[in-house]
Amino acid sequence: MASPAIELDADGRALRVSNPDRVIFPATDATPQLTKREVVEYYLAVGSGILRALRERPTTLERWPKGVHEGIVLSTREKGGGDAFFQKRIPRGAPDYVETARIQFPSGRHADEVCPTEIAVVGWAAQMGTITFHPWPVRRDDVDHPDELRIDLDPQPGTDFADAVRIAGEARTLLDELGYVGYPKTSGGRGVHIYVRIEPRWTFTDVRHAAIAFGRELERRAPMEVTTKWWKEERGERVFVDYNQNARDRTIASAYSIRPRPGAPVSAPVEWDELPDVAPEDFTAATMPARFAERGDVHAAIDDVQHSLQPLLDLYERDTGDGLSDMPYPPDYPKMPGEPKRVQPSRDRDRPRD
Repeated sequence: MASPAIELDADGRALRVSNPDRVIFPATDATPQLTKREVVEYYLAVGSGILRALRERPTTLERWPKGVHEGIVLSTREKGGGDAFFQKRIPRGAPDYVETARIQFPSGRHADEVCPTEIAVVGWAAQMGTITFHPWPVRRDDVDHPDELRIDLDPQPGTDFADAVRIAGEARTLLDELGYVGYPKTSGGRGVHIYVRIEPRWTFTDVRHAAIAFGRELERRAPMEVTTKWWKEERGERVFVDYNQNARDRTIASAYSIRPRPGAPVSAPVEWDELPDVAPEDFTAATMPARFAERGDVHAAIDDVQHSLQPLLDLYERDTGDGLSDMPYPPDYPKMPGEPKRVQPSRDRDRPRD
């Protein structure tokens, strides 16, 4: 039998939560179960942090309305029909305080996405079954010029979080050389994300090129540990710098977002000096509120400075002059200007053989 609805206070706005006792995350050996009410209360507890990550940004909602249970299937671009799904358009019946931003996909189609402006919007989305928030790297006053460079360090099979942390240290050195301030966070899985605020005057293509240049420079410095190869068969046991996370309509789970994995891990902002000593499982929806209450948002200064992308674009042009071309886009994208042949190397009949 469904539990009666309750109301929670969302910074002065009454937030209705239906079926508050529904179990969203079952208990594990190491973590307690989490109900819908507790998911909503988690987001209210980290309110200023999650809003700093989402405010004024068009945001895709990753919704798990039946909870994160064994057998629940997540719909993907390739295969729909699952119990969980990504919502790119504002749901019908949204409260009038839920605002939107219009964004354009690579196909040319448009959508009006939820654009959080207050914590009640986050709480409402959570009560609608949203587990993870995926903001675009733009603000709604200019949706075509990102204000964020996102460096995604993704450990490949045979590597782990410790490898990503080690490469994040190399990335920090490179950022310092470029004069950039980077803000690291755990992905909520095995990876590490680093955000750099940039002036919003470059296109998505420019920002993607900057990410390619950054990844290539890391690869040069640690060729046995880092790769920018798009095709999995070429990556080996290295940490992949996923430059395509900077392409239009590619998003990363926000800071403070819960991830739909056992134990409700959280994508946790961390300070550089603590990164080598943490583990992804340290940060969950059960443990993060206490950390947040004690330390606040460790990324609170992220909006204090915006950097020029030009140093990385200069590196990209240098690499182009040395014969390096653009790199493949994801398979669901239309053929993009300047993109090389998008074909898996083992299936490329025109590729020279050894």
